[in-house]
Amino acid sequence: QMWEEAIALGKELAEQYENEMFDYEQLSELLRKQAQFYENIVKVIRPKPDYFAVGYYGQGFPTFIRNKVFIYRGKEYERREDFEARLLTQFPNAEKMKTTSPPGDEIKNSSSQYIQCFTVKPKLDLPSKFHRPVSEQIVSFYRVNEVQRFEYSRPVRKGEKNPDNEFANMWIERTIYVTAYKLPGILRWFEVKSVFMVEISPLENAIETMQLTNDKINNMVQQHLNDPNLPINPLSMLLNGIVDPAVMGGFANYEKAFFTEKYMQEHPEDHDKIEKLKDLIAWQIPFLAEGIRIHGEKVTEALRPFHERMEACFRQLKDKVEKQYGVRAVLSSLDDRRGSRPRSMVRSFTMPSSSRPLSVASVSSISSDSTPSRPGSDGFVLEPLLPKKMHSRSQDKLDKDDLDKDKKEKKKEKRNSKHQEIFDKEIKSTDISLQQSEAVILSETISPLRPQRPKSQVINIISSERRFSVSPSPPSSQVTPPPITPRTKLSFSIQSNLELNGMSSSDIPDVPPPLPLKGSMADYGNLMESQDLISPTTSPPAHQRVSP
Repeated sequence: QMWEEAIALGKELAEQYENEMFDYEQLSELLRKQAQFYENIVKVIRPKPDYFAVGYYGQGFPTFIRNKVFIYRGKEYERREDFEARLLTQFPNAEKMKTTSPPGDEIKNSSSQYIQCFTVKPKLDLPSKFHRPVSEQIVSFYRVNEVQRFEYSRPVRKGEKNPDNEFANMWIERTIYVTAYKLPGILRWFEVKSVFMVEISPLENAIETMQLTNDKINNMVQQHLNDPNLPINPLSMLLNGIVDPAVMGGFANYEKAFFTEKYMQEHPEDHDKIEKLKDLIAWQIPFLAEGIRIHGEKVTEALRPFHERMEACFRQLKDKVEKQYGVRAVLSSLDDRRGSRPRSMVRSFTMPSSSRPLSVASVSSISSDSTPSRPGSDGFVLEPLLPKKMHSRSQDKLDKDDLDKDKKEKKKEKRNSKHQEIFDKEIKSTDISLQQSEAVILSETISPLRPQRPKSQVINIISSERRFSVSPSPPSSQVTPPPITPRTKLSFSIQSNLELNGMSSSDIPDVPPPLPLKGSMADYGNLMESQDLISPTTSPPAHQRVSP
């Protein structure tokens, strides 16, 4: 069931199948196995074996184990008594030692065989790839595997014995063993290479105990959230042992031992540690609340009275703790239930609500330049930000469309203004006789609700006004050449075609000149217009006319 190791080996094989052998059949089969291994890691509960420290003392043992200590990995669900019995069958003449303290030189130099065996706790050493909080189901493998440090704690009393409270003077003597290699390895036991000892004060021991208790509650709650089919009995025993003061006494012993004025005066350096212990006590309430909620959903009718008593005890405990140590809130979101973020990571506030920092939502409602903060003790749940992002994107798109529309309107106005300038120039160049009169100003108002007038209508109106406003030209003797103006596209002047041909009325002969040679349709048009304009008194006789 060490699926993590199987996955690592499978990745090496997959590299060979994919890039060296090109055996895609074996590769697909291997990847299916890896997928099953990953699923097993998350869903299957694996037993945690115990580790035992075994010392062989005396000159009667072989040299490779004489006066040495080894760490053994036990079998699944193997108790210490069963392991000792299995060990003594290999050395039937050995004597089992009754104490766990290191033996003296007398026992080490004796010719007999002495075996010392006790349970040690592996020290968690997470790999570097776990740089963020992960599910307990994933971490649980590394609590008993790939471990190299082990510890054994032995209580030691210092000072006068206090019959009312045994926690006040109970110190912990902790021995730490470091093996030559990580367990498990090619063997189920390795030699201890280094040993050192540390002492834990009563207050530090209380902090560790509270932290372990909170972690235990949280881990069991996570297991029940991930698998609703788990039995309820372990959860019932755990919750009842903490909530009911008649069972274990709860943390009231810590309050009597460390939260007194006498202890604060004698140990002023422990102020920060006392505050940490109070914080852990306050954090236990939301963990217990979640556990009792799950217990109430899964409890049977036979255990309903037991659950109701546990709820009554919890209400009293909750009122007391929140009054003395403040309120803590846990986000019960789906991500927390899946274990992506441990509940202990949620920040808490013990100050009154009036002086509490604002949450993310309240800050953002006052100022848009807010910095994210975690929820306070009131358990405020932040709304998801995804819909807000979508709204901002659509708003940006609308703003962009409005900007493009404004640009098009500006271009249109610029183009119309250019056309207006051209019209003004044409009017100034053609209306020579109207220069002394009142100027006519043309203006256009562009409205988005009314369509513009077509340009053809504007040109026709202007040309018709010119046609009716221009006066006939003076006699030819007084004609002056018109001023030269650029781009006279629409210039009109009413003159006779004879004057256009360079002849005056006095030079008209009796016989009309011969018709010009055929040029274009425009020439015939001009000819017909010139004949219509000739006076009937000067027209030649009919017999002298030459039909075209």
